[in-house]
Amino acid sequence: MNPLKHAQGLSTTVARIILGIIFLAHGCQKLFVNGMDATSAGFEMMGAPAPTLSAWVAAILEFAGGIALIAGIAVPLVALLLIFDMIGAIFIAHIDAGFWASDGGYELPLALIAGLIAIAIADQGVASVDSHVAKRFKK
Repeated sequence: MNPLKHAQGLSTTVARIILGIIFLAHGCQKLFVNGMDATSAGFEMMGAPAPTLSAWVAAILEFAGGIALIAGIAVPLVALLLIFDMIGAIFIAHIDAGFWASDGGYELPLALIAGLIAIAIADQGVASVDSHVAKRFKK
């Protein structure tokens, strides 16, 4: 295997797993740490549309999406869904606080969007379910 291609696959895997851990942690926080009643109340205070539904969608998407990213399952689709989740987070929870994450701003969701775009278009490397599924369809 070409060393550069191997390094790209490895770096994509590392980035995908890091992003997956971040989203999984946020999903766990909503589902299990804060609980869905508190999460829904928080979404309502932020002015999210249909706050209970929005809270559940975000929690499940972040939890399941994090797992899917870690495993490398349907990465482009999962990344797209999580990008929409982060766009919602920016405009519902962070935009009024400005840019800096330390002030509650949109810096972190914007950085997560950048990472999601990068992994969505990259070759996932051998350490992903997607790469093994793709090999089966190439035959």
